[in-house]
Amino acid sequence: MSDSLLSQDEIDNLLNGGPNAGNSSIEAMSSLTAADNIKPYDPNTQRRVIRERLHSLEIINERFARQFRIGLFNILRRGPDVTVGNIKIQPYHEFARNLPVMTNLNLMNMHPLRGTALFVFSPNLVFMAVDNLFGGDGRFPTKADGREFTPTEQRIIQRMLAMAQEAYDYAWRSIYKIKTEYVRSELQVKFTNITSSPDDIVVTTPFHVDIGSHSGELQICMPFSIIEPLRELLTNPPLENSQQENNQWRSSLATQVRDTELELVVKFAEISTRLSRIMSLKPQDIIPLDKPEDVGGFVNDVPVMSGKYGFANNQYAIRVESLMDSTLSAFKKE
Repeated sequence: MSDSLLSQDEIDNLLNGGPNAGNSSIEAMSSLTAADNIKPYDPNTQRRVIRERLHSLEIINERFARQFRIGLFNILRRGPDVTVGNIKIQPYHEFARNLPVMTNLNLMNMHPLRGTALFVFSPNLVFMAVDNLFGGDGRFPTKADGREFTPTEQRIIQRMLAMAQEAYDYAWRSIYKIKTEYVRSELQVKFTNITSSPDDIVVTTPFHVDIGSHSGELQICMPFSIIEPLRELLTNPPLENSQQENNQWRSSLATQVRDTELELVVKFAEISTRLSRIMSLKPQDIIPLDKPEDVGGFVNDVPVMSGKYGFANNQYAIRVESLMDSTLSAFKKE
């Protein structure tokens, strides 16, 4: 009968009332919590935490929105409203997952930056442009049923894309000069390999276009690796007086360089001899030299001038005949 009864220690362990049981349960919970917080790390994926705000990119997007609105007005002859959405920094697979069906994807190179960006026209934007261009008022909306774009729709897309390229190049001009180049167009996102991995980080900006009661969207998606060399330039917007400060700094630097004192050395002649002969020289010995026709002037062993050797006012002198560009001479020597 005593074998079927629980001991007091066993009862305490079951009820978590014992001190040892409490410690063991706490240790078990802490170990479980620590294990839950452990996440696998794959060095092949690009998981970056970008905390800086891209101020200059926001300025670029605002300028592009203004230019894109003007360009759409010139094409459609109707005044659209173009608003800039918030910049999203997310993995590429999340951006691709939220794209609607039958989306026009345009791959663009951004010279001199290395990489490919995406200019994405939503089907609603394409159908709205076609309807307005041919005099429609949007009463009969076109549905995106998974078909391909017609030749007429593709021509209108190319017109809007060319206008968007010109506007985007203009928007970047004050920050960093780029030149967008059209590569190709796709309808399925699986054929747009702008990143090496679906987990790579991309920077996406949506632009909402409204004409009357209808709306569409243009998205510009760039891998973060493209703009990473310009990270400092994009996080710190340029100052309005930066050009004036640069000119003042250059003028001050040029003035100080002109006032710098240098030692000019004129090499009269050079001879080759042996060390044994030098060691055997005695006072009053004579070393014969050939008087050269031209001599050169050097500053820190860099040739700066050439001329004739002679006398002036009972002093040795050199008459300068030509100045040398040290940069070109260094390249020629290499």
